[in-house]
Amino acid sequence: MAEVPEDLKDLYIDELKDLWSANDQMQRTLKKIAPKASDPTLKDMLAKSQEGIAKHTDVLKKLIVAQGEKAEKEHCKGMEGLAAEAIKHTTEEAPKKGPVLDAQIIAQYQRMTHYGIAGFGTVASYAKTLGLKDDEKKLKAATKEIYGGDEYATKLAETAVNIQADA
Repeated sequence: MAEVPEDLKDLYIDELKDLWSANDQMQRTLKKIAPKASDPTLKDMLAKSQEGIAKHTDVLKKLIVAQGEKAEKEHCKGMEGLAAEAIKHTTEEAPKKGPVLDAQIIAQYQRMTHYGIAGFGTVASYAKTLGLKDDEKKLKAATKEIYGGDEYATKLAETAVNIQADA
């Protein structure tokens, strides 16, 4: 069991480790659900998202080590639940292939992405308070990239996938 954080620096490190776990879980989930997508733009978005997650995980690892900590993650139960829901709604209780399934994939992707936006935004704020300007810059950049992916998914849903699913 993890130690209870005693100060903001401990909390910062715990959250970085939690986000690493969340990223790994989201990455594994996307690898399972991406092949089910039928829309080529959605498939491309999911592939690029996996590359972004890997890049952000590398950032997290480096930030943890830079704080003098062992490079290890701490299991994220929040993402565990979101990942389980994503798998359930895209495999076990999934619509048939096509636009309806694509709409479901986007919904599940966005749920996981919103968790990432909240987590990265929070640690960026901690870094700012702790005076870790370089960390803050990297974490804000990651948050912005994650948010951009979420906005792109919304645009894809609203301009194509949801319309096709309604046909």
